Amino acid sequence: MEKVAAFEVVEPGILTTIQDLGRIGFSQFGVPPSGALDTFSFRVGNLLTGNREEKAGLETTLMGLKLKALREVVIAVTGGDFSPALNEEPLEMWRTHLLVEGDVIAFKKAQTGCRAYLSVSGGFVVPKILGSCSTYLPGNLGGLEGRKLRRGDILYIPETSASLDKLGLRFPRDWIPSPEKETPLSVIAGPQNHHFTEKGSQTFYSSSYQVTPQCDRMGVRLEGPKIERRSDVEESIISEGLISGAIQVPGEGKPTIILTELVTGGYAKIATIISTDLPKVAQLKPGDQVRFKPISIEESHLLLREQEERLKEFGKIIQESRPFKK
Repeated sequence: MEKVAAFEVVEPGILTTIQDLGRIGFSQFGVPPSGALDTFSFRVGNLLTGNREEKAGLETTLMGLKLKALREVVIAVTGGDFSPALNEEPLEMWRTHLLVEGDVIAFKKAQTGCRAYLSVSGGFVVPKILGSCSTYLPGNLGGLEGRKLRRGDILYIPETSASLDKLGLRFPRDWIPSPEKETPLSVIAGPQNHHFTEKGSQTFYSSSYQVTPQCDRMGVRLEGPKIERRSDVEESIISEGLISGAIQVPGEGKPTIILTELVTGGYAKIATIISTDLPKVAQLKPGDQVRFKPISIEESHLLLREQEERLKEFGKIIQESRPFKK
């Protein structure tokens, strides 16, 4: 594939990596999916820039990323609000923008959320490892040489003209997730929910938990009331496979939410967060509050269908959009 230089990394920010929708099918070999944590924001960004939903984009954490455009490109910024600016002027999120050579885009300060996404028309060009462009930092795998971005890195895109027909397109405002003082997370019962007493389950579902500084792409450790375990079961179990959204309860009785970079675990799982709420987890940062709400599998399927129908509807709007006129 022919490629051209699109951006120079002026500042890499706290943590910025190249991600796509993940590396599926290799967990039995100890290779986790990785991929964008907030898949909803990531997919919308790709739709806005005329890409397939799985095209490689940037995931940046909290603040500090600054990029200089090396050619004309069409971009969109979605996810957490880090006060993005184009040439020092505020940049509207959840819509497409044209950058020309010399333009500088910067993420200045985290207003809401923990992770933002930058999508570019054509997607970023990096080698696919095991079928994915996603960066897995602990394994030094994928993305840009298996690492986070550094100052001076050059980012490449396919050698195609910018998709000007998508300029100015916006994602419907009422479909954009809004931050809440206490994030509600819908869950279904986990495979070892019977390991906990009735009092323990009541504690889990009635309490508010706070995100601790021990949170990253592997998982989110929470602080709050202890979840009581039955006296006739062990604190740990034989290690088994994990999925994103699984909620483990280690020996101290405080829940930990598993994310995309773990494949096995040896603690009982009291519940699992539904897939449509996982993007909310991706936007949690230390100090945020969460509360768990039980729902049925049927309800979770309904919410997933509603989300997919919205994205499908927006995809149709994108396809039918008229060419941009100055």
